[in-house]
Amino acid sequence: AVARASVVTEATLLELHDLDLVLAEARHAPTVARLKKLGFEPADPAPLERHRAKLLASVERRWVQHYERVLQRYGRAVVGMRERVCLGCFVTLPTSAAPGAGETLTLCESCGRILFWR
Repeated sequence: AVARASVVTEATLLELHDLDLVLAEARHAPTVARLKKLGFEPADPAPLERHRAKLLASVERRWVQHYERVLQRYGRAVVGMRERVCLGCFVTLPTSAAPGAGETLTLCESCGRILFWR
């Protein structure tokens, strides 16, 4: 059950992060103005915000709190890893920073972002 909960949290956090990036663009006035100038009518962000609330309700509270704090600080809360290097702050992490068996999410010891290991 622990491995399954981890996978759900991982997939949900990644979807939440993608949704937050889309919402940030939808709320950014210069981007909306540029889209209108090109002839596109930006969609109403309300359905996206409802879906975001649903996603937040399905994630463990500790991950939500950390996610929100890091998102506010850096603008990107979830980043990938490549060869033990955090792709958010580009610091090489020690091998002990790798997630345990069955997990793919952990925190960067340097910047605190949520790391997605694949």
